[in-house]
Amino acid sequence: MLVHSNKVLSNLSKSGRVDEARKLFDEMPQRDVFTWNTMLAAYANSGKLNEAKIVFNQTPFKDVIAWNSLISGFCRYGYDNEALDFFKQMQFQDRIPNEYTLGSVLKLSNFQRRGEQIHAYAIKIGFGSNDFVVTGLVDMYAKGNCIFEAEYLFETMMDSKNHVMWTAMITGYSQNGDLIKAMECFREMKVKGVESNHFTFPSILTACAAGSAIGFGKQVHICIIKSGFEANIYVQSALVDMYVKCGDFNSARFILEITEIDNAVSWNSMIVGYSRQGQENEALSLFKQMHTRGMLIDDFTYPSVLNCFARTVDIVNAKSVHCLTIKTGFEAYKLVSNALVDMYAKQGNLDIAFEVFKQMPDKDVISWTSLVTGYAHNDKSEESLKLFCEMRNSGICSDQIVYSSVLKASAELTVLEFGQQVHAIFIESGLKSSLSVDNSLLTMYMQCGCLEDANKVFNSMQVRDVITWTAVIVGYAKNGKGKDSVKFYDKMLFTGIKPDFITFIGLLFACSHAGLLEEGREYFETMDKKFGIKPCPDHYACMIDLLGRSGKLDEAKKLLDEMVVEPDGTVWKALLAACRVHGNLELAERAAKKLFELEPMDAVPHVMLSNMYSAAGRWEDAAKIRRIMKLKGISKEPGCSWIEVSGTVNTFRSDDRGHPRTVEIYSKIVEIMRLIKKAGYMPDMNFALHDTDEEGKELGLAYHSEKLAVAFGLLTLPEGAPIRVYKNLRVCGDCHSAMKFISKVYLRQVILRDSNCFHHFQEGICSCGDYW
Repeated sequence: MLVHSNKVLSNLSKSGRVDEARKLFDEMPQRDVFTWNTMLAAYANSGKLNEAKIVFNQTPFKDVIAWNSLISGFCRYGYDNEALDFFKQMQFQDRIPNEYTLGSVLKLSNFQRRGEQIHAYAIKIGFGSNDFVVTGLVDMYAKGNCIFEAEYLFETMMDSKNHVMWTAMITGYSQNGDLIKAMECFREMKVKGVESNHFTFPSILTACAAGSAIGFGKQVHICIIKSGFEANIYVQSALVDMYVKCGDFNSARFILEITEIDNAVSWNSMIVGYSRQGQENEALSLFKQMHTRGMLIDDFTYPSVLNCFARTVDIVNAKSVHCLTIKTGFEAYKLVSNALVDMYAKQGNLDIAFEVFKQMPDKDVISWTSLVTGYAHNDKSEESLKLFCEMRNSGICSDQIVYSSVLKASAELTVLEFGQQVHAIFIESGLKSSLSVDNSLLTMYMQCGCLEDANKVFNSMQVRDVITWTAVIVGYAKNGKGKDSVKFYDKMLFTGIKPDFITFIGLLFACSHAGLLEEGREYFETMDKKFGIKPCPDHYACMIDLLGRSGKLDEAKKLLDEMVVEPDGTVWKALLAACRVHGNLELAERAAKKLFELEPMDAVPHVMLSNMYSAAGRWEDAAKIRRIMKLKGISKEPGCSWIEVSGTVNTFRSDDRGHPRTVEIYSKIVEIMRLIKKAGYMPDMNFALHDTDEEGKELGLAYHSEKLAVAFGLLTLPEGAPIRVYKNLRVCGDCHSAMKFISKVYLRQVILRDSNCFHHFQEGICSCGDYW
């Protein structure tokens, strides 16, 4: 009777019918050691570890098998500390573990000291040369990055190595990045006549995938076919993954299509591969097939699919997949939530990205990074900086990607003090610098007019790419040092780095603002002939600006007429600006008319033409333009200037009376005007565009926003500190002249960045050479 009951109990246990097994166990009038151990193993193997502990405590037969069942159950389900506690209790109760006990414990010895202790204990109790134990030790040392110890043990086994030990060694080499030795080990295994199995093949295929060794991978594929494992689901998944990572999508797709059983792992590998290669349509097509076939779509499938939508900007289908994640319960998974935030952020749907982010119960560095970079890359720089501060307050440590994005946002807002703080925080973090962080730092300092700091970053960089050199070329050009931009371009070519189309925009901009006409012509010619870069409208705009500033309006007009691409608003604005410099109203009217057609709601051409009419004394024509603007509802962007003092940004508009220190600022303006007039400054009434009397025009000039900002800087900044002012529009000629005198009279460096470039005023001289 007992024998029959034990047989039924064993069958129920092996088939996973634990509740039925327990019912039979309770009904059995007699129980022996086999009965108790079977019930204990049933609970342990099914993950019901509390019930397993209860049975273990109740059994009168605590033999090695009972201990093994309990320890292996806790090991299998990741309860490392509990498993080790039971292992210690086993020893205290004078129960000597066998090879199976040691093998289970070695699987969770994921750091060296604990593993070495168990190794020493195995030798002490006579299991130092046991095949099962040595295999566990080889696996343990390899996973702990102690590959030399694993090799030593492997070699000491001489001819008693079985396929499990060979597989452990191949896996160890693969996990430690020694792909050559992994392949040599596999070859030696074949020479020794040891048969590979469905664990060996995936291990060596993983090594082939990591090293893109497709030739060896194909040889392994042949071995798989000869060994009869081509239908094994694990081997097929490894084959698909290997071919995908080696770039052979045809072979991967062939294996996927001949597979009899749909395997989500293989399909996921294909989707990930297509996504990484930029083949979004193929990836999404496979995803649709998975959904149609009713396959298991898991938290590894969704992130790759959502990443495809981030690049295709297909918001309708993206939202459908989002709904699917909610229906299947995967939206709560961190991998999926992070992918959703990243997708919506990259699509520019920041409100939805923020809502997903807000609902996440557990946010990690990836969650924050996706949102911070999303705001930064979608021209929401201020929000990006606020999120960065919240991220720090929440205790999440930033990574290089976040720092790069935040520095980029700081550059866009020209908040130097904040950017310097971020730089300091990055250094304190101990993170290794990266090319993207260095490039962002370089750009930030250049865009804030800090050439010395930018140079320090540039000189400290061990690796530089075309973005680095372009940032320097553009930075020097915008800071009024076009000739230095040309020198850096020559150095870039000497290092072997080829320029891109943005490099040439910066280079032509430098030539334009430095008056380097012949050099500009040469660069414009060579960009296509030497580097195969076809000029785009931005290049033509820079070239027309260069010709226009040099007084070559006819040549500029000729170049525009001969353009191989359709001139856009940027090109016509460049021509209009050149006409403004040289007072060519006839050509200006033609350019403005074209801009009225291309960009009818843009205020810039209307204002520029109106100003030209006013400067020429054609007040009625100027008034007509203003009436047209009013009729069409075109609003001129109001001019404003701002200055950062003690971490606070102070903004001013012309004739602004809203600042808390208005009385002091206007009193300072009176002082400034008196002192610079005494030094030789004469108000330029050409920039007093209002039809008022002389006194009104002079006061209007004195109260321009950049002058108010400089006055505030003189009041608040320490003696001798540079005054950094930023303006959203181009600085007028009168303010430019006044800044030169201010720098001379007050012995202060004034750095003014307008919408076009930087002006470094020092001792009465501007870095632009009065050519802007």
